[in-house]
Amino acid sequence: MKSLLLAIQFLTRLPLPAFVASDAEFAASMRWFPLVGLLIGALVAGAAVLAGRGDAWVGALAALVVWVGVSGALHLDGLADLADARGAAHGDPARLLAVLADPHVGSFGVVAIGLQLIAKLVLLHAAIAAAAWWPLLLIPFAARIGPLVWTRWLPPLHAGLAARFRDAVRRVDLVLWGLALIAAAFHWPMILATPLLLGGWGLYVRRAIGGISGDGHGAGIELIETLLLAVVLL
Repeated sequence: MKSLLLAIQFLTRLPLPAFVASDAEFAASMRWFPLVGLLIGALVAGAAVLAGRGDAWVGALAALVVWVGVSGALHLDGLADLADARGAAHGDPARLLAVLADPHVGSFGVVAIGLQLIAKLVLLHAAIAAAAWWPLLLIPFAARIGPLVWTRWLPPLHAGLAARFRDAVRRVDLVLWGLALIAAAFHWPMILATPLLLGGWGLYVRRAIGGISGDGHGAGIELIETLLLAVVLL
């Protein structure tokens, strides 16, 4: 239970009592990331249903505000950092790592965040107009399986957040969440595109930056969510 609460505390801005946790306990919280994604999805879908009754655009905006707000823009920050690093590195691995470590957001990051928010807003409108409520519930869940897969598969880029989680993810965790993904397909079959998208992102970050980091996880979650929203249109 403590690991679950730590996962909620880390991935959301939901009010929780403060408590102390060891590094091992914090790392083990990653096993619960997909369940936290389901909680986020429930809030997003709820906002879309309530606000989208009169106008799909209003519902899309409400869902997007909840989506960004409940996560504290955590993953958007990773997307911005990775965009800045890729845009400024010019093939220099040392510069790429230096820009990734810089907390400031540059022009590449601003553009990436802007395009990501626009894409989500437009795709949320399309999903609400089609009354696709199950995908809105399940997409944040599916995207947060990604960090478990990437942590087990890819080398850590540096001794940071991704490295701390590496030994905490077990094979049984991947199997159980994989079975949960299959079960979710009874409500939305296209969610089975998730493994292909997760694999594609893993291959990209391994080729582009050499491994996975906290920013890679955050950017991956954001982009997988958007791509799964696009899959709804299929």
